[in-house]
Amino acid sequence: MRIIQSGVFKKRVRKFHQREKSILDDQIRTILEDPSVGQEKKGDLKGVFVHKFKIDSTQYLVAYRVTEDNLELIMIGPHENYYRDLSGFLGGR
Repeated sequence: MRIIQSGVFKKRVRKFHQREKSILDDQIRTILEDPSVGQEKKGDLKGVFVHKFKIDSTQYLVAYRVTEDNLELIMIGPHENYYRDLSGFLGGR
């Protein structure tokens, strides 16, 4: 399976420290093993899955879509205003 990262995802991951990137890599491997690990969203986010995990005491959310041979990583961030930003990003596509 090929992994595709959106520009927003890449930009936010660039700001992570090496230890945080390592934790994120483990979570992405978990998603690759079982794409249904995240919760599928409804409404205007239909078809998008969100996987939640913690780095230290902060809960992060990763939005992703699975197509035939691709895992598209859409956005990552803390819970605050996450769904608003995600909806805005996907609405602009």
